[in-house]
Amino acid sequence: MAVCARLCGVGQSRRCRRRQRRNQPDQGSDSDMDGEEEERIVGQTVVGVLGPEGSSDAAGPSVAHDATGDFSRANDNSLSYQDIARTGPPNPQSLLHLPPELLVEIFSSLPGTELPNLALVCKTFRQILSAETIWRRRCTEEFGMREDLRKMEVVGISSRELYVKLLHPYRNILGLWQPDIGPYGGLLNVVVDGMFIIGWMYLPPHDPRVEDPMRRRPLFRIHMWESNKAVVECMYGHKGPHTGDIQIGKKDEFSTKCNQTDHHRMPGGRQEEFRTWLEEEWGRTLEDIFHEHMQELILMKFIYTSQYDNCLTYRRIYLPPRLPSVLLQPGLFKGTYGSHGLEIVMLSFHGQHARATKLTGDPNVPAGQLTLDVDLNRPVRLPDLEHQRSVEELSRLVLGMHEEAQQEAQSPDVSPPEAVPEEVVAVTSDVEAEDLEPECSQPGPSCSAPSDTQPFVLPLGVMARNEVYPRTCKMCFYGTGLIAGHGFTSPERTPGLFVLFDEDRFGFIWLELKSFSLYSRLTDRLAHAYAPNMERFEAMLQNMQSWTS
Repeated sequence: MAVCARLCGVGQSRRCRRRQRRNQPDQGSDSDMDGEEEERIVGQTVVGVLGPEGSSDAAGPSVAHDATGDFSRANDNSLSYQDIARTGPPNPQSLLHLPPELLVEIFSSLPGTELPNLALVCKTFRQILSAETIWRRRCTEEFGMREDLRKMEVVGISSRELYVKLLHPYRNILGLWQPDIGPYGGLLNVVVDGMFIIGWMYLPPHDPRVEDPMRRRPLFRIHMWESNKAVVECMYGHKGPHTGDIQIGKKDEFSTKCNQTDHHRMPGGRQEEFRTWLEEEWGRTLEDIFHEHMQELILMKFIYTSQYDNCLTYRRIYLPPRLPSVLLQPGLFKGTYGSHGLEIVMLSFHGQHARATKLTGDPNVPAGQLTLDVDLNRPVRLPDLEHQRSVEELSRLVLGMHEEAQQEAQSPDVSPPEAVPEEVVAVTSDVEAEDLEPECSQPGPSCSAPSDTQPFVLPLGVMARNEVYPRTCKMCFYGTGLIAGHGFTSPERTPGLFVLFDEDRFGFIWLELKSFSLYSRLTDRLAHAYAPNMERFEAMLQNMQSWTS
């Protein structure tokens, strides 16, 4: 604030200005005038610039009036910077000597968190900072708000009120979050949507349609429609919005609370609630699900998750930073997990390893655990189609690499295999075909001819929830998948085959389970979601595993 005071040529009080006049008696008229006199002259400059037809001697409103409305018009539609420079005094000695339109442009480029301190410098700055242009730009650039201004006028909310009372106080809950729902987890995306802040729960498509778009369900919203302060509403249930509360505690964590849980109840009791939930969650009735074990898992999930009544604690999660030279871009994927249905995983790269971490989970392997670990140092070259149909042939190839990996883990002195060349790791359009074809890692049937893609078919006896999977792949790697008993008992990493189909799809063959999981990229645009750096992201992954271990 002191720096701004020196720039504008005024002190923090009238006493400061009088001291300046005593110490500098030879100063010109600009220094000898009183603060009110200086602001009056600035006000005359505003009148001259904003008068009709651009006339400098036209009558016009005062600074305070123009700062609230007409500044935006003048800033957007009237004068160029050359015109503004001609209207102001030559060789301005302070910020106060600049035309108001230029001050509005300067202040509009500052972060909104700095503007309150700037308003304390002097009366003129405080008046200029009430301009709608400044706060509208802050709402747009910092929060991506694109709301129709006419709607704001109907509601009677200014951009400044929206920023100060809604967007800024709740800025720390924007982004991706994982709810603390035991082993099931979840994915919450908090966004600015018009004049609302909405928390959307992202749900996978109905099993097994892995390539369908994600489903969204609003859990809460915050707005200023009905009062001059932010109001939190719970959106859970089937009776419409009702009162709720949000508590922002320690860093990267917040909680929601519903104050009217009776709005979540249905006239038909728990049976009607279960039938409605099942239709939304699975897209079918319980009678359509013939597998008894699957029925038990579904009923268990309903009983466990419905007890929270939208009173939940959320922890922040990040998307991995985008890095060059990887097989495909990291991000979120939907995957098939047998009787548990579709689940959401986050794919990230760590050196020569690709890892998939669960964001949603199940009673066997809960959310937060590392479901896949792929060794990019161990590519697998598939045999021809006839031999691909043999699960024994695939097991021989993968288990041979699994034994090598275990021996290296037990004997650190053994040098690891040569790293995958850069041409193989970075799949780009200009890579030559021979660069994409590593030699056969195991002796056996002859490899197919070099190509950007190779035919792919699941071995006989390997189960797939979705039989509509790609019939060509780019490359394959040895990896391990995490399996466990109910309640995450006896967890074990078992060998399998990672299959890269294209930029948006990959698969994994679980050899011990004789099962195939197909993963498809989540393509939704997610704002405020990327980790600031890799160290922050890896720390978040470690915390996720500790939440559900």
